[in-house]
Formats: sequence, structure tokens, C-alpha cells
Amino acid sequence: MAKVSRLPQRNNRAASRLDTPTDLSHNAIPALSDALNKLLADAFALYVKTKNFHWHVSGPHFRDYHLLFDEQADQIFAMTDTFAERVRRIGGRTLHSVGEIASLTRVEDNDETFVEPGDMLRELMDDNKRLMTNMREAHELCEKHNDVATASILEVFIDETEKRNWFLFETSRKIDDSGH
Repeated sequence: MAKVSRLPQRNNRAASRLDTPTDLSHNAIPALSDALNKLLADAFALYVKTKNFHWHVSGPHFRDYHLLFDEQADQIFAMTDTFAERVRRIGGRTLHSVGEIASLTRVEDNDETFVEPGDMLRELMDDNKRLMTNMREAHELCEKHNDVATASILEVFIDETEKRNWFLFETSRKIDDSGH
């Protein structure tokens, strides 16, 4: 079942005060804002999941994984402000609440009490791959609407996400079935 955006419609006078002048078409603004808000929600959710694994990793490779997850979480969090500010620069409305993040994210929670380190690596790798796919789809939308600035931002973030995924993959190769 597809998630429905909970962002209120922009039909009142107060909301119009947030409109930012842009040369993008009126069709482009809601489409691009929706795509960017979903990526923003994904980034927040992946940040929290990565920090969760950072806080709860255990085992013989604790230090390496703890530092890797912390570094990756910082990089993911850095994307959030860029996504949100881009939505505002094109005249869109961005996220206001944790509820909106929960309704828009495509990253699945992991509320398990204990997760094997190898499973953490594989799960984050899958989430980063999904984020890459979602960013590539948003990039295609940018091309459709001639939004080169958002496309440029996404190109940088896709590259960073590919690098995170590569590090997770290479690190996971050390893991055997017992998590060591």
C-alpha cells in the first residue's frame, strides 16, 4: 500500500507567505517538493537507524563498526538540511514533524533488542542501496522539470551514498555466520 503524503494543501493565505519566487513551473514545485520531502524523511530515518546500530553494536569488531556507523550517520544527517532548504528555495513546503517523517519514509525501522553486527551491516547496506535508487528516481524527475540545481545536489549525495554502501559491503565481507 502506498503511503499518502500528510503535508497539508497550500490553500490558505498564511501558507502563501512562504512561497519563494522561482522560474520552475507550477507543476514542478509540488512534484519536486514531494520527491525531496520523501528523501528528507528517508535521510532522517536512516540517520536514526544508523545511530541506533552505532549505539548498540557489540562484538570483537566493536570499535571499527562503532566508528564507521558514527561517521556514516553524520554524513547522512548532513543531507537533511540541504534537502529541506532546497524544498524551500523552490517554493515548496518541507517537513514539520516526526509524524510527517514517519508517514513519508521508505526506510524500515529495526526495533530489535539485539542485532548481530553482520546483520547491521547488511541492513544498512540494503537501506543505502534503496536510498540510491530513490535519489536516482528523483534525479530523473529533476531532468523532466529542468531543475539542474536539485539534480546537482542529488549527484553529490548519490556518490556519497555509493561510498557508504561500498564501505558497508567491504566491511561485511569479514563477517561469518557467527557475526565475527
